[in-house]
Amino acid sequence: MKLWSKEHTETSEQIEKFTVGRDNEFDTLLAEHDVTGTIAHVTMLRQAGLMNAKDAEAALGGLKQILEEIKNNAFAIEEGVEDIHSQVELLLTRRIGEAGKKIHSGRSRNDQVAVDIKLFLRSEILKVKEEVKKLFDLFISQSEKNKDKLLPGYTHLQIAMPSSAGLWLGAYAESLVDDMELLAAAYVITNKNPLGSGAGYGSSFPLNRTLTTQLLGFSAMNYNSVYAQMSRGKTEKIVSQALASVAATLSRLAMDCCLYLNQNFGFISFSNELTTGSSIMPHKKNPDVFELVRAHCNRIQSIPNELTILLNNLPSGYHRDLQLTKEILFPAFTELRSCIEMTGLMISNITINDNILDDEKYRYLFSVEAVNELVNKGVPFREAYKTVGDQIEKGEFKYDFSKGLKHTHEGSIGNLKNDEIASEMEKVLKKF
Repeated sequence: MKLWSKEHTETSEQIEKFTVGRDNEFDTLLAEHDVTGTIAHVTMLRQAGLMNAKDAEAALGGLKQILEEIKNNAFAIEEGVEDIHSQVELLLTRRIGEAGKKIHSGRSRNDQVAVDIKLFLRSEILKVKEEVKKLFDLFISQSEKNKDKLLPGYTHLQIAMPSSAGLWLGAYAESLVDDMELLAAAYVITNKNPLGSGAGYGSSFPLNRTLTTQLLGFSAMNYNSVYAQMSRGKTEKIVSQALASVAATLSRLAMDCCLYLNQNFGFISFSNELTTGSSIMPHKKNPDVFELVRAHCNRIQSIPNELTILLNNLPSGYHRDLQLTKEILFPAFTELRSCIEMTGLMISNITINDNILDDEKYRYLFSVEAVNELVNKGVPFREAYKTVGDQIEKGEFKYDFSKGLKHTHEGSIGNLKNDEIASEMEKVLKKF
């Protein structure tokens, strides 16, 4: 069944198979949103006098039944049915008769799928938001718990200055704040209603787009009917950029953990249940979870690029190219949430090893501390730097860090400012 079928006209099976592609696979994810959008549309048609009360009530009753079936996993797109829109209209017409054929008045599949995708993306963004917030809270908690455990800090992968597990984990918490800013921006852009734009040029029917905007809980509409269609693809790309930002944070943390678990670093450890072994080396405790998080998240970061290549140089108006955005973007939500969940599992069970900086190889980690001590005694910085540098060159440098480190400024080892970081996250959450 095709909504656009005409009498005595058939598309060849080969063409149909190619043009439908994997659409049904991803259209199933849109089922609930397609029915929700159609309920709003039918409600509007009745209010605008474009559908009589009897037919509208029958359609709304049938649509609500279909919606329940979808929620109870008792729904599927039948063999030979082109897409989710056709399936819903087919089911409704079987149940209520000719009235079911009236629900498409004032719509095109273009604005129908556009609103379905907006509703789907909005829902999925909110799920990601909740998972990111949980991980953020975990980073803050673990940062506080481990704030007194010192680690070496690196620049250029060379030993640089003292750090701490609290400083390290708190950095990833604050990174998620910025990621959430992008996610909130993507949510705002997604939360606009394209329904009523038709094929991209509006309708001669007296549609009430303000009503459908309110019924669907959108904060605004895409007002211009041409832009409502142009927002298709653009919205997906913006959402993918937000997902990629979260993925970049997770990927970087995963790389840190792979390094820090390595015996040559030896900063962190996990129970045997959270690592994997080798088929021939009995001593191995491999960080497979972090390696796969890194791989999945790196792939997610490629999605904005893939969408750019797909969408680049399309003129205004609808084009079938846009069909492919679903199979490119939709799986990323499940993939990213899985990576967030597994990262949370690992960080919940992380052990930061004790007395790491006692190792002789970290002796020069305190060279800046020694320079600063001299400066505090009145020695000009350049002279202090030269003095400590000469000691290092001669192998005479020593520093007793058992007396403690005096890092007091905002965002340093002794003043993590985790409460302020949490406050920044709360500000961002109010944007959703």
